[in-house]
Amino acid sequence: MYDPTKPYIKELLELVKQTWETPYISVRDGLIVERKFSYPEYPHTDGIGTKGVYHWKQRSFKNAVIDAMNMNRNDLAFNRAIPYQITDHLFLPEDDHTAILDIIRYLTEECKKGDIAITAGETSIHNNMEGLEISITMLGFVKEPKPNRFRAGDKLIGIESNGLHSNGFTEVRDKFGEEYRPEFILPTYNYLDTILALNEKLDIHGMKHITGGAFTKLKDVLPDDADALINNKHRLYPRDIFFELHERGISSEEMYKTFNCGIGFVLGVSKEDSGRCLDKIKDFPADIIGDVKQGSGRVLIESQFDNRIIPF
Repeated sequence: MYDPTKPYIKELLELVKQTWETPYISVRDGLIVERKFSYPEYPHTDGIGTKGVYHWKQRSFKNAVIDAMNMNRNDLAFNRAIPYQITDHLFLPEDDHTAILDIIRYLTEECKKGDIAITAGETSIHNNMEGLEISITMLGFVKEPKPNRFRAGDKLIGIESNGLHSNGFTEVRDKFGEEYRPEFILPTYNYLDTILALNEKLDIHGMKHITGGAFTKLKDVLPDDADALINNKHRLYPRDIFFELHERGISSEEMYKTFNCGIGFVLGVSKEDSGRCLDKIKDFPADIIGDVKQGSGRVLIESQFDNRIIPF
C-alpha cells in the first residue's frame, strides 16, 4: 500500500542537507540556490533504464546510484563540464521506505565526494514496473567551452569499459531471460576526472561517451568530410559477456550500435599528441583504436566478433 504522506521525508531531508554547501554553490532552506561562479552551464538528464530490474532484484542500490551518477558524469565529460548540482526522480515498483532511504543515503555519499549539491527530488511508486529507475538531472559548468569535433588526421583513443555499463539491457533480458550474472549489476565506470584532467593538458579535438546508440554516436562529432575507422587490433578486447550476447544471436551490427563492446569512451587527438594522451591516462587501460581520415561522415568498425567491416 502506497503511503502518500512519505513518512521518511524528514530523514531524507537531513541526508540531502549534507550536500548544500560546496565550493560551487550554497543552498538555503526553501531550496534557494546561490551560485559562486559565472561560467556557462550545461544540463544533462539520464538514468539506469532496464538495468534497474537487476538492481531492484539484487537490492544493489549503491551500484544503481553509481550507475545513474556516472551515466550523467560521463556525458558532462565530453562537454568538458564540471558537475555541481543534481535533482533526482526515483521510480520504484513498491513503496519500500528502506530502499528509498538507502538510495538517497548512497546518493548523498556520491554527491559529497564530488562537491555536488542535491537541490530537489521526487519519488514515484509505479506498481506496473518490474524494477527501479533513478533519473538524475545534473547541471555542470564549463570553464572554457570548445568545439567537440574530430579532425581528419586524428588518432582515436579508446578507454576501456568494465563490461555492459548501463546500456543494452533490454537485449540482455531478451537473451538471458531469468538468468542472472554478477556483471549485470557492475556499475558504469566514471571517466569524468580523467577527461577533465586530460582537457587541461592536451588539445582534445572531439570525444564521446559510448552509451545509448553506442558507436553510431561517433557520427555526432565527425565532420561531413571525414570517416572514423576503428580497427580490431587494439588491446581493449570485449569481455566475455559481449561474445556470449553475439553467440546468442545478436549480429555484429546490433552489437556495435547497442553495446560499448569493451570501449567506454573515445577521444580524438592529433597524431603528435596521441602518445602523450595515452601516457596521461592512469586509471583505466587505454589504446589507439583507429583513425579519422578524409571521407563522408561514416563510422567504419572492424568487428571483434567476426572481422567484418560494420558501416554506420
